[in-house]
Amino acid sequence: MATVTLTRRKHTRLLVVHCSATHSGQDIGVQEITRWHRARGWSTIGYHYVIRRNGTLETGRDEASIGAHVAGHNSDSIGICLIGGVDTQSQAQNNFTNAQLETLQHLLGLLQKRYPGTRIVGHRNLSPDRNGDGRITPNEWFKACPSFDIDAWLALNSPG
Repeated sequence: MATVTLTRRKHTRLLVVHCSATHSGQDIGVQEITRWHRARGWSTIGYHYVIRRNGTLETGRDEASIGAHVAGHNSDSIGICLIGGVDTQSQAQNNFTNAQLETLQHLLGLLQKRYPGTRIVGHRNLSPDRNGDGRITPNEWFKACPSFDIDAWLALNSPG
């Protein structure tokens, strides 16, 4: 397999939480997502980290490289993907395991220490402002990803 050379990120301002949009019975990881992303014409996986159903943390893209996970914000963010996030009819569902959420909490704490001042957001929180009022409201989300309210979760689960 050829080595992929990726552009290095100059700033890290965001930690973006995603879901794989798979149902709870699908335990996939970096290998499968890399295959999906390559099929879309990307050089490799777009996420920096993947958290499997059992809480195992897998490394995707090199952490210092620009990701391919959220349009308009790849150059200053790190992408973290939780496996799951939809039901068997592909509707958004917060079906993440406790082990996944514990790993997420730990990883976010480590990354915030490594990159002080970063803001944690869900993919859906970076949707454009459709009505021009400066607020992102639920009816403006183009995506449900990561299928839960990251701000509410953070209020209960401080990383670290």
